[in-house]
Amino acid sequence: MTREETQWRCANGHSFDIARQGHVNLLPVQFKKSRDPGDSREMVDARRFFLNSGAYAPLANRLAELCRNASAQQREVAILDAGCGDGYYLHMVCEQLDSDDRAVLATGLDISKWATRACASRYPGINALVASNRLIPLPDNSQDLLLCLFGFPVYGEFARVLKPGGLLVQVDAGPEHLIELRQEIYPEVIRRPPPSIAEAEQRLGPLVFEQALQFHSELDQDQLRHLLQMTPHIHRATPEARERIAALKTLRITADMHLRLLRKQTE
Repeated sequence: MTREETQWRCANGHSFDIARQGHVNLLPVQFKKSRDPGDSREMVDARRFFLNSGAYAPLANRLAELCRNASAQQREVAILDAGCGDGYYLHMVCEQLDSDDRAVLATGLDISKWATRACASRYPGINALVASNRLIPLPDNSQDLLLCLFGFPVYGEFARVLKPGGLLVQVDAGPEHLIELRQEIYPEVIRRPPPSIAEAEQRLGPLVFEQALQFHSELDQDQLRHLLQMTPHIHRATPEARERIAALKTLRITADMHLRLLRKQTE
């Protein structure tokens, strides 16, 4: 498809309007499990507030550094954030890539229209798509970098849209992630390791980098409230747990993240 002012058009004459908020809806009806799939407006607003507070800045800075180093020899970089949320991380990465005077073509994709609206507002010129990772509306072999951050990877589609030699940057929660918040919510906390990437290596190519990133943030009441609102834990917290968290003036939380880079094999 090609962009023509306020529409995307394909060679067969199909057109898709770009909403005034900057996103375009390319989510097939059969992939919608509800009338308003994905994160709600309240969850997206909470995530935007929390991330803008800088609580996860060490992760954003590390991602930007890795992406910048990975594309050091390229003058043009196409980057897709598959499950972009409000676009915080994509924006930080693109700012680093832009600082080296590269031509950056950035796409944020999310199943939530509220997320793609927020993403479109962060980074001028971004392609913000309401779509699913199960059917990414981008051409084969078109992306140099693909971010999947705390998301739902679909490795077959990732392999299709990445260029040969392109990189998947995947971030998952480690066993200690938000352990202090979880201890306030659950009677028993289960520490799970990051998910296996065996399928990713089979479909894409080898793991070329791996890092466990852990840091701490001292959160105030507003940050805590928005952190709870933006995570799935909000749906599992009892009224008593919510009251207990709301009464906390501060809480030192652990951010435990696992970063992995996989390179698509050249054909």
